[in-house]
Amino acid sequence: MNKLKRTLALMATLAMAATAFVGCGDEEEKESSSSSSVAEETDAPEEEETDAPEEEETDAPEEETPAETGSKSTELGAIDASLKTGGDTFTVAAWNADDVPYLIAQWKGCTVEEVETLDGVNFVSFGVGGGEASERYDQMFSTGEDLDVYFAEADWALKYINDDTKTVALEKLGFTDDNFAEIYGYTDEIGKDKNGVRKGVSWQAAAGGFAYRADLAEQYLGVTSPAEMQAQIGTWDGFVAAAQTIAEQSGNKTALADTLGGMWQAFACGRTQPWVVDNTLVIDDFCQDFADTAKALWDCGGVTKNSQWTDEWTAAAANDTCMGYFVSTWGFAGFFKDAATPTAGNWAVCQGPQSYYWGGTWMVVNPATDNAEEAQDFIKTFTVDNDAIATYAQSKPEYCNNSTVMDELIAANTVFNEEVTNLFKDGQNIYAELHENAKTIDFNGLITEYDATVKTNFVEAVKEEYLEAGASWDETKEAFMDKVSEDLPDLNW
Repeated sequence: MNKLKRTLALMATLAMAATAFVGCGDEEEKESSSSSSVAEETDAPEEEETDAPEEEETDAPEEETPAETGSKSTELGAIDASLKTGGDTFTVAAWNADDVPYLIAQWKGCTVEEVETLDGVNFVSFGVGGGEASERYDQMFSTGEDLDVYFAEADWALKYINDDTKTVALEKLGFTDDNFAEIYGYTDEIGKDKNGVRKGVSWQAAAGGFAYRADLAEQYLGVTSPAEMQAQIGTWDGFVAAAQTIAEQSGNKTALADTLGGMWQAFACGRTQPWVVDNTLVIDDFCQDFADTAKALWDCGGVTKNSQWTDEWTAAAANDTCMGYFVSTWGFAGFFKDAATPTAGNWAVCQGPQSYYWGGTWMVVNPATDNAEEAQDFIKTFTVDNDAIATYAQSKPEYCNNSTVMDELIAANTVFNEEVTNLFKDGQNIYAELHENAKTIDFNGLITEYDATVKTNFVEAVKEEYLEAGASWDETKEAFMDKVSEDLPDLNW
């Protein structure tokens, strides 16, 4: 890419960043794997999310109020005449079997094992990571295979949500704004196309928090409760200061944070500008803030050099080389449970320095469906019917995308997963902490179809250039822009 051209593009993005304002509460995303770069670290192993980002603001955003109980409606309108009904087989597709069989089992009143043999219902599981699912969906559309409802994750959902030949507006299935008055606001934003039309909806919320070794926190920081821990690490400056103290007190043995990729999941949700505005990449002060924060942690040993999804990353939880993990709802019953089991009872969770989410899955409907009635009822059950949502939240278990239901269950000190609860000191109600983050995540105006690519390119450039190679910030920006220009050549360069 021509250096002068890049320089001019950078000047344009900086000017744009000074004028384009987007409000984002404190705090995105999901998928898994791990190349030698942090690219794979930002992907979360599919289950719930995927998934992914928000941002910090100069002005404190008003706390989002995702639910107004009085406005909730359970009544649905008529299905649009353009959608077919009465098909022989209701087909639901997803990348794996982590969720769909459980949803279908409750919907049909059968066991998970019986889902495979249900008459008139077909679950297509690709058996791949979430990122690979997009290719499989493309194949299904190109060959005209039967497909009614399919699952999309935040990283690439907009590819389909912005395509009217691949997803249908939920209003055509009889859904209105009132039906979704109690879902968390950030999930609604991800489910809307570029014109603000709601095309997808999620039954789950993947709010994140910071899980830490309570015994090590007391030893090195002198904190004895999640509230005290939050007071110390509730800002990124505080997080860095605490990491430096831990490194000094432990003789550089113990890092505060698990990985750069985990930290990025949270930090990325503090962004206040879209990554792309008017087809131009936006590089603002947020970018250097992350690079400098990451460097401070990297240099003092405040974040491990491990890559996510590796044996070393998991082992760090039990060998005292890592005090804390950035974890979202799906992760507590997944990788975190595996990592924390050897030190069960010694963990605690707080909100952390940034409200964020990581992961999540959205249900969308194929416009060519011939089972619109079933699609409507399936989606309604897990996103509108509060009794059904409460049942699923406890039986799966799941952190469901309904603030009223979750308010009630958390207030009742519901134990969603006893195995996970037993990992935490005094059986801490971890969902209560995640709930606070879920309520303040705000993605309004921040989502673009380029986010997954740009976010991965950025954290890769920071790791490879700024942290490992010792490059200057200007050189790091050049590397970042080179990566994006190669992956997204149609942007203005």
